[in-house]
Amino acid sequence: MVEDFEELVRLLVDQPDEVEVTEIPNKRGGGILELEVAPDDLGKVIGRQGRTARALRTLLETREDRRGVRYELEILED
Repeated sequence: MVEDFEELVRLLVDQPDEVEVTEIPNKRGGGILELEVAPDDLGKVIGRQGRTARALRTLLETREDRRGVRYELEILED
């Protein structure tokens, strides 16, 4: 899951080598995905009025429905 999500984000940004996704598991399975990108790419990941970030979260929710595992997305900034 983490690798698939990381690859998707790499396609969105200008500096794909700076993308890091860290999974913090919880007791129910799933967990929190912390996303770090280069400072210049932060706007691309968030999008206008948060649309891209919302779309990424929606993709995680659809994965949740299929697998029964819930993931949350946190976008980290410096």
